[in-house]
Amino acid sequence: VKYHHGAQGTYQLPDDRSIIVRLESNPSHLEYVSPVVEGATRAVQTTRQGPHAHLDVNAAISIILHGDAAFPGQGVVAETFNLQALDGYTVGGALHLIQNNQVGFTTDPDDARSTRWASDLAKGFDVPIIHVNADDVPACISAVRLAFAFRQEFGHDVVIDLIGYRRYGHNEADEPAYTQPEMAAKIKQKVAVREIYAGELVERGVLTKEESDALAQEIWNGLSERHRELKEELSATDAEQPTGGYELDRSPSPEVKTAVSADRLRSLNEELLRVPDGFTVHPKLRKQLDRRREAVGSEGGIDWAQAESLAYASLLTEGTPVRLTGQDVERGTFSQRHLVLHDAKTGQRVSPIQSLAGALAPMELHNSPLSEIACLGFEYGYSMEAPETLVLWEAQFGDFVNSAQVVIDQFIVSALAKWGQTTRLTLLLPHGYEGSGPEHSSARLERFLTLAAEGNIRVANLTTPAQYFHLLRRQARVAKQRPLVIMTPKSLLRLPQATSRIEHLADARFFPVLPEPRIDESKVERLVLCTGKVYYDLKGHATRENNERVAISRVELLYPFPQEQIMEEVARYPNLREVVWAQEEPRNMGARAHMSPRLLQLLPSQLEFGYVGRPERASPGEGYPAAHTMEQNRIIRTALDLSIPVSVNPVKLPGER
Repeated sequence: VKYHHGAQGTYQLPDDRSIIVRLESNPSHLEYVSPVVEGATRAVQTTRQGPHAHLDVNAAISIILHGDAAFPGQGVVAETFNLQALDGYTVGGALHLIQNNQVGFTTDPDDARSTRWASDLAKGFDVPIIHVNADDVPACISAVRLAFAFRQEFGHDVVIDLIGYRRYGHNEADEPAYTQPEMAAKIKQKVAVREIYAGELVERGVLTKEESDALAQEIWNGLSERHRELKEELSATDAEQPTGGYELDRSPSPEVKTAVSADRLRSLNEELLRVPDGFTVHPKLRKQLDRRREAVGSEGGIDWAQAESLAYASLLTEGTPVRLTGQDVERGTFSQRHLVLHDAKTGQRVSPIQSLAGALAPMELHNSPLSEIACLGFEYGYSMEAPETLVLWEAQFGDFVNSAQVVIDQFIVSALAKWGQTTRLTLLLPHGYEGSGPEHSSARLERFLTLAAEGNIRVANLTTPAQYFHLLRRQARVAKQRPLVIMTPKSLLRLPQATSRIEHLADARFFPVLPEPRIDESKVERLVLCTGKVYYDLKGHATRENNERVAISRVELLYPFPQEQIMEEVARYPNLREVVWAQEEPRNMGARAHMSPRLLQLLPSQLEFGYVGRPERASPGEGYPAAHTMEQNRIIRTALDLSIPVSVNPVKLPGER
């Protein structure tokens, strides 16, 4: 919708300075732009040159426009207010302006809120509220000046409740008298605010009525002329495009070097383990950190958290800023990350990654409040304003990302097509079926794959720490910005088989598809394609041993679809009879609906195609560990046992050759 498109202008101030005014693009879910505005403001306020980030809250100010029905009605408003005083999110105070029409579309206030004033929500956050009559122009100016002065003095949010009315309907075709006839009749008799203020100025002798009318006509003529010029331009160039008319760049991204020398990694690893003299590391944690020192040696064993830390540290020393936020990210939900250490005796905080000797850029690291909507919106706004920064947001469990679905739908995946804007924002979403029940298993991989189109995002489900290391570095360095969604592991965080050697980080790159290395290719009759943690369930099952007729390949990058690499895998096996997509998610979830039609189009006609996984379910997973284990074993046995038929007829889609 064209009127949701953002804009920017530079305006001269009376003292010859200038100010940039930016209107953020926003969807019809109007209040959801609130945290986006604050995140963009925070990015402008933050200086990211050098090893430490510096915040200047006077470099930019957030002005957020609200509706009187939406302000108390939508929870994202409360979540955004909760960010105002938090170290990782403060912007030194935002100015909130409620454009109070005294009606929400066609709904009266009595049906829209349980409070007397539209602004009462802000009382819970100790925010001053200024009520002002929209017909009183001097009072409105005074209200803004007071609000700004309060913000400058106390660094706190302020609300202006601008109480006015809507002379016309909700849109050009709407008739307000249908639903608010008495109000509409009163408004019809009211003098417009311009005429009220002009009358006051005439009465005070500031200008004459003729001068007032001439000014109004001059402005009207100017707007009319600009409208005429625009129509002529659109007519001459045929430039008017429907929503989504941007020419999207769908070409493959040129690869970048992501490997880091082994010596450099060992040096960074030692710095990440260094604590001040006299600092007491918790005894249980000491062993975990000591293992990281051993893991970069000849024996190997680099786990996910260590690979992640090395990726961040290497980027910082190369001049790429990193911002990582989310629920419990400092320690990690699964006690795996520990980028911030706490002295076991004094509680003193130490973060080695934020004091690297060779850092050329800062690491912003913040535990977030228990919020998804506002926090993810904030990080989206930040990443949009700071394209040189690798901005990451982690959900406590991937399942909880559904609380931020509006931000995903209306901004992250569609902003490129709608508004021509994109970011390299990265979502870390713990995902995997391990018997934890339907609220702690699924990051809803299927939703992201459904939303993937026209090269708008990247979606990955990884199986090794080295892949994670290279993908993070690739996301930070690749020229083409796109949001990245990573299904991060839970049980694999500590699985000995899911570790990498230092040479995998120092001498390799990211691979969209990983083959199984130990297979006699001539004996393979079934190729099992899978993604993520289920690979280790397949590989470690008792029936896998000595089963040379089945090969397993991991699709690490699900979108953009790695067609070439998958077909290379298929071509490896001269006696292949069937290809099977195996997943632990139900049939109507996971990657099946994304992978199946693409594979059916690509596979040679002589090959059969099948599916192994849970049947269609309403819930992501079983609620009982015993039921989970039984179903998981069935899936693995079926995928590996050639005597169990899993193939369907090789139906080709319309247009298939």
